[in-house]
Amino acid sequence: MRFAFSSLIVLMALSCSKESIPVTEDQPDSTVDSTKNTTQTQEFDISSIKDTYAEIAPFEYFRSWGPHNVHDPSIIKDGDTYYSYSTDVAYGTSIRPGLQIRKSKDLIQWEFVGWVFNSIPSKGASYIRSKGAEPNNSLWAPYVLKHEDEYRLYYSLASNLGRVSVIGLAVSSTPVGPWVERNIVVGTDRTNTPQTNGIDPTVLTTSSGEQFMYYGSAWDGLHMFDLNPENGLNANANNRGPRIAHRGFTNGNVNGNIEGPEIIYNEELGYYYIFIAYDWLETKYNIRVGRSTSPEGPFIDYFGNDINVKEDNVPMIIAPYRFDNHSGWQGVSHCAVFDDGQGNYFIAHQGRPGIDKYFMNLHVRKLFWTNDAWPIVSPERYAGVGQDQISKAELVGSFEFIDFGYNVVPGYANEQLSPNFQESIIIELFHDGTLSGNESSSWNFTDGVLELTINNLSYQLTVFRGRDWENSVQSTILFSGLNPQTAYAVWGKKIIEQ
Repeated sequence: MRFAFSSLIVLMALSCSKESIPVTEDQPDSTVDSTKNTTQTQEFDISSIKDTYAEIAPFEYFRSWGPHNVHDPSIIKDGDTYYSYSTDVAYGTSIRPGLQIRKSKDLIQWEFVGWVFNSIPSKGASYIRSKGAEPNNSLWAPYVLKHEDEYRLYYSLASNLGRVSVIGLAVSSTPVGPWVERNIVVGTDRTNTPQTNGIDPTVLTTSSGEQFMYYGSAWDGLHMFDLNPENGLNANANNRGPRIAHRGFTNGNVNGNIEGPEIIYNEELGYYYIFIAYDWLETKYNIRVGRSTSPEGPFIDYFGNDINVKEDNVPMIIAPYRFDNHSGWQGVSHCAVFDDGQGNYFIAHQGRPGIDKYFMNLHVRKLFWTNDAWPIVSPERYAGVGQDQISKAELVGSFEFIDFGYNVVPGYANEQLSPNFQESIIIELFHDGTLSGNESSSWNFTDGVLELTINNLSYQLTVFRGRDWENSVQSTILFSGLNPQTAYAVWGKKIIEQ
C-alpha cells in the first residue's frame, strides 16, 4: 500500500533539490539519551533490516530508525565507532531540522543518536536573508572531519530562490556535540556570474596539511577552493573557486544534474579520486569517478578525458539496478567514501526501493580497486561476511549478471521519471571453462580475478564473498568490475539454492 505524502515537500528547482521537511512542535533537543535505545547491546538479527519501514515512519519512532531515513550521508570513524551525519528528511512525515546523527560499531547495525542543531543555524540563515531570500527549514548534505582535537561539520542550507545557498561550519569537541556554529564558508546567489549552487561540500586534507573544499550542484557544475586549516573557513573570503567538473549536453539541454562530490586520496595508488553524483536523486541517481595526481586537478576519467569539459564521464560504478526477487534499488548516489584505518575502503549512499521511491535507506558497500587503479563497488551491501579463500571449483554454477548500460535523459525531476533499472540475467559457468554452454565464451579464475570472455570482450572481475540481501542468503560469491568498452559497472552474484 502506498503511503500518503501530503507532508513531504519536494523542491524541484534546478538547484539540486532535496526533500525538504517542515518542522513540527514538541520535538526533542539535539542531544538524545542513547541509553534509552538498547539495540546495540542486544543480539542483532541482520534479517531485521527491511527495505520499507512505514510502521516506524512517524516521528515518535525516531529512535528505531536505524539505517532508515538516510540521505546524503557523511561518515567518519572515531576510535572503534563509525558516525553518520545526514540530510533532514523522512518518509512521509514531518521532522525537525538539524542534521541526523547515527553511530555503528560494524557498519551494519545503526543507532540513532540525535541532531547536530536544534534549529536552522543563525549565520547561514542571515546570509540567505541578506540576499533577499528565505532559508529552507531543513539542512542538507553535511560533511564531517576531525582536525587535530576538533570535529568540524559543514552544513548546506538552501532557500526559496535557486542558487541562494550557503555552506557553513559548526565545530565540537566530540562527534556527537554539542556543536557551535563558527561561520559561513561560502555562499552563492542569483547574479549572472558563473557559479554553482552553494551546497554539497566535501573536504580534502593533504599529507602536507593543506585543505581544499569541493562543492556544488547543477548550474555551473562543481567548484573548489582553499580552506584555512587553522579554522576550517574559506582561505580567501567570498572566493567561490574555479570549476573542476561539468556535465554533457544533448541538443542544447544538459544531460542531467551533477552534484554531491566526495574526494579521497589513496596513498598506495597515488591518486586523488573524486566521486560525483549524476542525475535525479529519486530515480536515475548514479556515481561517476575522476582522478588526478594533484588535489587541484585536472581530474581525468577512465578514457583520459578532463571531467571539466562539458561531456559525461566514466567510470560509472553504481547505478539503479535490479536483481531477481526484489523491486530494485534506485537513487543510489551522493556517496561517502571512507576507510576503516586498516586499508579497507567503503562507500555509503542512499538507496530507494523500486516498490516505493520515497523510502530512503543507508547502504554501505565494500570498495575495491582494479589493477589499473579505478574503484569498483560490491553489488551487495556490506554484511561482515568472512573472506575465506575462494577456489575455482566454487565458481562453477549459475550467477545473476549485470553488465550496466545507461540511457541519457536530459533534464531533472520532470524528465527523469524512470530509474532505468539495469536488470540481471542468468549466466552459468561450467567445469570445462565454457560459459552458458557457448563454446565461444569462456571463463578462468586466477589470483582472485575472474576473467569472463563474452563475444570477444574480456572482463576482469574481482571476486569476494558477501551476503545475498535479496534472498536472505548469509554468504554467496560476488564479483565486480568494469566493462572495458563502456567503463560501466559489471556485477554478479552466485545463485545459492535454498
